[in-house]
Amino acid sequence: MQRVRLRYTKRGRLRFTSHRDFQRAFERALRRAAVPMAYSAGFSPHPKVSYANAAPTGTASEAEYLEIGLARHCDPHRLRELLDLSMPTGLDIVDAVEADTSGFADRLLASCWELRLDGVGTEEAEEAVRRFLAADSVEVQRQTKKGVRTFDARAAVASLECVDAGHELGSDGPAQQPCAILRLVVRHLTPAVRPDDVLSGLRATADLAPPVPVSVTRLAQGPLDEETGTVTDPLAPDRDATLVATVPGSTA
Repeated sequence: MQRVRLRYTKRGRLRFTSHRDFQRAFERALRRAAVPMAYSAGFSPHPKVSYANAAPTGTASEAEYLEIGLARHCDPHRLRELLDLSMPTGLDIVDAVEADTSGFADRLLASCWELRLDGVGTEEAEEAVRRFLAADSVEVQRQTKKGVRTFDARAAVASLECVDAGHELGSDGPAQQPCAILRLVVRHLTPAVRPDDVLSGLRATADLAPPVPVSVTRLAQGPLDEETGTVTDPLAPDRDATLVATVPGSTA
């Protein structure tokens, strides 16, 4: 059985797609593209598809991952093209590599997020970031299936900075509103700390309360470089293994 790992996106209005909605759309795409799927054994066989750490509903993402098992060998690049053509625009299949390594889920150690704060000025955002990072711990609460949980949002944050600021046109003319953009890297801990938890922490430490809902996009997820605070490509080991296998006389 050949295994192929895919990276896909959730863009625009499709960010409101739930994980179950995506699963249905992807299974339809597999049928449309006539992908030779491998199936599980047992009374009710199902196609071998495994998903990894999906982003919350309502959050855009450039870095979602899944793995499929194939009954016969296919070219990953051609497979990506066929699947992308069969998916709705916004749910885009943007990368594919043959899975030549194990432990993929263990590589997803952190996520890099972009938070767009419309109505918040640069100075206000930078001061909120400074106060958050200066705190030893920032306790926040979230409602879960098991009730309200309290946990430390600060402990999961590897880096947080105000990277850019722009302006939005006013609704009735050229008047402009400030817009701060934060870049956030969060470790994948248990319990998971999400961008909205960090926003709650910014509110608790600096009274930062954007006047409109914050637009959140996951830019990357994968291994965390602790020295630089950056998230690296989780598919790189598979690309390297494939490259070694295709070079004459090379060994893994």
